[in-house]
Amino acid sequence: MSAEHRTVDNAWGLEPLLDVSELAAYLGVPVSTVYDWRTRGVGPRGYRFGKHLKFSVSDVRTWVEQQRDASPAEGR
Repeated sequence: MSAEHRTVDNAWGLEPLLDVSELAAYLGVPVSTVYDWRTRGVGPRGYRFGKHLKFSVSDVRTWVEQQRDASPAEGR
């Protein structure tokens, strides 16, 4: 994706949202893991629309970056 990536691909100018199954598939984890993260407060921020849980692509990107392991210690 280029430095000028677009997150707005619809007529309303809104960012795409992922549902729980799409997020789980993207991360390669079971859907139950996503719900467990939500229960423990460690997963990406989400939006609830009635019974539907959605995640913005930018929030997922931010959360994924925060999960990166620290750089290995120099001299190892």
